[in-house]
Amino acid sequence: MLEHSISDWDNAYANGANIAGGDRWPAAWEKPARFFRERLMAEGRARLDIAYGEEPRNRLDLFLPGTTPKGLVVFIHGGYWMESDKSCWSYLANGAVSRGFAVAMPSYTLCPEARIGGIVKEIAAAIGTAAAMIDGPLMLTGHSAGGHLASRMVSDTSPLNPDVARRIRRVVSISGLHDLRPLMVTEMNATLAIDEREAIAESPALLRPMNDTHITCWVGGGERSEFLRQSALLANIWTGLGAATDSVVEPDRHHFDVVDGLADPDHPLTRALIAG
Repeated sequence: MLEHSISDWDNAYANGANIAGGDRWPAAWEKPARFFRERLMAEGRARLDIAYGEEPRNRLDLFLPGTTPKGLVVFIHGGYWMESDKSCWSYLANGAVSRGFAVAMPSYTLCPEARIGGIVKEIAAAIGTAAAMIDGPLMLTGHSAGGHLASRMVSDTSPLNPDVARRIRRVVSISGLHDLRPLMVTEMNATLAIDEREAIAESPALLRPMNDTHITCWVGGGERSEFLRQSALLANIWTGLGAATDSVVEPDRHHFDVVDGLADPDHPLTRALIAG
């Protein structure tokens, strides 16, 4: 019988230090994101900094296809709920926009100014604002902490408006964090301030999925073992609770480049998101 335990939880969730050339990011995201925004702005297909709430970071960007949108994709950024913003990720809208979908990308208040439970409510408000602007089916995706937030939106205690929730066709959680309890013993928790009550209330793996949930848990084959485990965990548990689930391990991808498929309209990641 194999025995496995983790003695260093900080290292288990440390991405940059365990990726060769990991210091290239976030700069490697920022340049293509800026070029994409500038191109769509020049074409009149970008609306930036749309307010969805009262807090300074309650803003979203909306990218539009050249024709009437087939529906709406919402991408939620990661950064352990305490780093990054929407401007780093704009280029990832290219795949869905090229396929005829509008794409919304929100920022949100970061920890420690907000708790994770508060961020969940902000993301629900952002989705509601974008959904009121674009008709048709709704697809949600997010990376890392954003994968948590995307899957949290289709948990049975979701703060989403029921009319908006009924429009959700698919969710793709990319390298998502679905059980918050291990993060309570990392140094990050000095900023995140997750306690047992919040971990239980906000962990999708500890909640039931909404009815008719279709979710893909996508992770890179070269990621830390905890991200592989967290991805498989949600797909496993929610399958047993009636959701339609897929679990994909993309070969030769690490935590920082696993999202790149969203920029390609023909990549399997984009197809998984807008299928149906």
